[in-house]
Amino acid sequence: MKPGHSLMRHYLQFKDLRAEEYAYLFERARIIKTRFKNYERYQPLVDRTLAMIFEKASTRTRVSFEAGMYQMGGSVVHLTTGDSQLGRAEPAEDSARVISRMVDIVMIRTYEQSMLERFAAHSRVPVINGLTNEYHPCQILADIFTFIEHRGDIRGKVVAWVGDGNNMANTWLQAAEILGFTVHVSTPSGYEIDPAVAGVRDTNCYKVFNHPMQACEGAHLVTTDVWTSMGYEAENEERRKAFVDWCVDEEMMAVAQPDALFMHCLPAHRGEEVTAEVIDGPQSVVWDEAENRMHAQKALMEYLLLGRIG
Repeated sequence: MKPGHSLMRHYLQFKDLRAEEYAYLFERARIIKTRFKNYERYQPLVDRTLAMIFEKASTRTRVSFEAGMYQMGGSVVHLTTGDSQLGRAEPAEDSARVISRMVDIVMIRTYEQSMLERFAAHSRVPVINGLTNEYHPCQILADIFTFIEHRGDIRGKVVAWVGDGNNMANTWLQAAEILGFTVHVSTPSGYEIDPAVAGVRDTNCYKVFNHPMQACEGAHLVTTDVWTSMGYEAENEERRKAFVDWCVDEEMMAVAQPDALFMHCLPAHRGEEVTAEVIDGPQSVVWDEAENRMHAQKALMEYLLLGRIG
């Protein structure tokens, strides 16, 4: 840590940062992305090492963090539970004490949020949530950055969440409370968001609708996720039946704002949670959204390691 930035911060859920910090991060992400597009070298994290710990498999999370850290001049250590003591029942607390003495920042993609929190509590360096069953803050960071790029400020806007009341939905609620927009939530019965897990105090930041069509009415952004998240594969057949009416299609997009965007954190199953016409259509920004994981996370790592620049 540079002088004057002695306060170590973790990023374990979206509400770990304040609105003004997000405004700063979105602006830094814009600057960092512009430099990347212009082939300008920008390496503020030379001599810094990121440890990436995966208990859940990943494509976008691994590539975005690994490529991002290398582009910023740093290096990366990639660990999975199969090739480390983490998979052999070493307590998270002990792993944290050891790993954090050897690297500068840690990203963990795992199942239980409690494991992440135990690791962070014993880490000497910042810890980032790369995804847990409960939250996915880096994805929502990228999603909101993508919305800002395409449509400007998200404050006062409506985001429609169609599908499972999962880690993505929980994180959207936290973002709405902090950044001043509203989430219209529609989930099948039995798959609702648990407000206690989402952890929002302002119940005005979201509205629940029984029918997804109602949730999409007037929305500026329509977003969804797979019906069966990683770790819930045993419920796949049951979920396919329960979610059959929660497929984002052209009719849903038609009742949203005329310039509404469609997002999906990917991987997507065309014909299940979204039709091919929507995800491959003109309102879809899923590829920008996927790329922006990298730029938003670069801004986040820069902030956690170096504090505010300039």
